[in-house]
Amino acid sequence: MALSSGNSRRVQMARRFTEVFGAAPTHLTRAPGRVNLIGEHTDYNEGFVLPAAIDRAAWIAARPRDDRRLRLFAVHYDAAAELDLDQLSPDRVQGWSAYVAGMADYLQRAGHALPGADLLIDGDVPEGAGLSSSAALEVATGATLLGLADIELDRIGLARAGQQTEHNYIHVNSGIMDQMISAIGQQHHALLIDCRDYSAAAIPLRPDTQLVVCNSKVKRELAQSGYNARRAECDEAVRLLQQALPAIKTLRDVTPEQLTEHAALLPEVVMKRARHVVTENVRVLESAEALRRGDVKRFGELMNEAHASYRDDFEASVRPIEVLVSAAQSLPGVYGSRLTGGGWGGCTVSLIDANAVERFCGTVAQIYEHEIGYAPDIYACVASDGVAVSSFEDPA
Repeated sequence: MALSSGNSRRVQMARRFTEVFGAAPTHLTRAPGRVNLIGEHTDYNEGFVLPAAIDRAAWIAARPRDDRRLRLFAVHYDAAAELDLDQLSPDRVQGWSAYVAGMADYLQRAGHALPGADLLIDGDVPEGAGLSSSAALEVATGATLLGLADIELDRIGLARAGQQTEHNYIHVNSGIMDQMISAIGQQHHALLIDCRDYSAAAIPLRPDTQLVVCNSKVKRELAQSGYNARRAECDEAVRLLQQALPAIKTLRDVTPEQLTEHAALLPEVVMKRARHVVTENVRVLESAEALRRGDVKRFGELMNEAHASYRDDFEASVRPIEVLVSAAQSLPGVYGSRLTGGGWGGCTVSLIDANAVERFCGTVAQIYEHEIGYAPDIYACVASDGVAVSSFEDPA
């Protein structure tokens, strides 16, 4: 069972660390999960995304060692593992410890001299729900190892190492959004991230609104779902469009008008995938402008349009998700609702009036349980800061 969150987190992590490893920890790291407000499968197409870090996170208590060993204990699994910093390579480790191994491996390849360490891992980001529990673990691991080595925190470097870990240790050809927002999130803001040059702009969220995440409890393993297939279809779209548009590198470089003009070059399914990504980039940029103006009505309309595109052109939704989205969109006080994350299950995100939260949660849960047979998990989320490492000598 995961340790509880709140003000007691620091004390409980220290106590459990001492029980497991026989000495007190020196460092504590928090790296948040995320909810993507709009912009799905645009990141690996070098496009635009608009995520927010959330107040659910991966936590690591740590202590350096004087050897080259990483001793790990995962509270959630009640399981231990051990790694050798000089014997790290893809496919030598599976399961949850592969995320730690990959981060250590790619930080060392980037030239960082890392110490051995004892690491106690915990968190409250639900797994398989599309809220980036894996990215939170990756960023927390990397920040912890750099902190123990007294190396300045390179947030973009952390995100890149996390993406390499996903590609080569986890075998998911993901973009960089999840690791980026966990590393650089900003409280009370979403971030408009350009996944080509990694630039980011903070977009304020109106204080009279609330982000609400509904977990369908339909878990999906990205490597086994359609995720990698969709990425291959996007790459195929680029290859075929380059016959008419030789300068393009990714679908980020294609306008909706160009896609329509050259649609005959693409098979029907590939055209649908490309249309989602190309129009999604336009929606993300318009969404950021709407939030800057405080126009949550228009932002919600764009969320709804994005969901329809994700469902129909990208074909990444499932019935439980459709029940959640339909229920949310039917309620007063709801600006917009959509599937968030990699697809094929996981969570929806809704932007609602802050005064409508209680009614929203009760009604959506009731409809979902009636239609699907069990209750969803529903979280009212607060946009939070990115990864932070502190010393146990610092005040809590």
